[in-house]
Amino acid sequence: MPGAVLGWDMGAALTLAQALGINPLIAAELLPEIEAVMVRKLNEQMEGSSDG
Repeated sequence: MPGAVLGWDMGAALTLAQALGINPLIAAELLPEIEAVMVRKLNEQMEGSSDG
């Protein structure tokens, strides 16, 4: 889908969480939920900016 955000690099996100000292099990549990909201909102913003 051109011009759309499809998702995050979860490997990179988990590595970043580990580097920040966040428990990897907690990060693995929470990141998919956060990703879903962020992807939806980013795509909504991109659609809105292309309307005008």
